[in-house]
Amino acid sequence: MGQFTLPGNPPIAVTLRRSAQARRLSLRLSQLDGRVTLTLPRRLPEAEAIGFLREKEGWLRGHLEQRGADVWIGDGARLPIGGELRRIVPGQGRSLRLGDGVIEVPGPEERFAARLLGWLKAEARNRLAEASDRHSAALGLPYSRLTLRDTRSRWGSCTADGGLMYSWRLVMAPPEVLDYVAAHEVAHLAQMNHSPAFWAVVEQLYGDWRPARRWLQVEGASLHRYRFGD
Repeated sequence: MGQFTLPGNPPIAVTLRRSAQARRLSLRLSQLDGRVTLTLPRRLPEAEAIGFLREKEGWLRGHLEQRGADVWIGDGARLPIGGELRRIVPGQGRSLRLGDGVIEVPGPEERFAARLLGWLKAEARNRLAEASDRHSAALGLPYSRLTLRDTRSRWGSCTADGGLMYSWRLVMAPPEVLDYVAAHEVAHLAQMNHSPAFWAVVEQLYGDWRPARRWLQVEGASLHRYRFGD
């Protein structure tokens, strides 16, 4: 139904949405992209909803601070690659280069985000294909294809016909986390469930998967803070 900006430092943009199913006001903060949505019952006056929003301002600002601000990719920004933060700096030549704590990006600054996005997706495909091939060979079961997406609800999936899908943002996570997700999805080639038998396959392929899974639960949402002009 529209937007409302909660004044302050910084101002907070809130999407107002009416729902025929809603029985009460509901305020939601997405940990993935920081979007704030206030859902209203169909007949509730908008002024009452704004009053509710102001009452919740302290809670909302506290959670936004915990999440951290979005990072817009450009010269000087810091971006994790394989779990290591690197500062984006201008580079020479035609190719991106990883240096000591930096990633050098050639070309005009206005193209940095697009060039980095393309490089990250290519690097993610290489790393995930290597991990998937290795785990698939160890399991003795082939997969049919590998695709990358910018998914928000899951880090990977496996279809009934053996297709593997991953979030390209895994290239920003520590290598052991990326490897765990690959082992997890390949394990579904043998067990299309999350039964004890499935987790036994994951452990067979990867080892103790719990620390990597915990990292995704605690830190995974932070990978969505990095914005490439979208």
